[in-house]
Amino acid sequence: MDIDVSDPRYRAPLERDVKRLAERLSPESEVVLLGSIATGKYVDVLLKHFGQRLRFPADFVGRGDMSRGGLLLRCAVDRHELPYISVAGTVRKGKRPPKLEPRRYTK
Repeated sequence: MDIDVSDPRYRAPLERDVKRLAERLSPESEVVLLGSIATGKYVDVLLKHFGQRLRFPADFVGRGDMSRGGLLLRCAVDRHELPYISVAGTVRKGKRPPKLEPRRYTK
């Protein structure tokens, strides 16, 4: 089922909970979004309440769900944190980056 941003069954609980969270966080807190920023379905609500504090990994631009997941897995295995940038004012849709090179993980 598609989610319509104007549907109050979706929008009202999201808006309510994001507002509550924003009120409870200190002004210095950063909020990291590890999902897609390409759609406004939830990003617009998050930006409204978190503004410049809403951040995401810059390397996510142009990547699909599976590619973002693969990138996160690599970073976890390598103990490497991705650089985060503010969602506000950034390019939310970009050119697809090169595919990740296949990796084998051993125990």
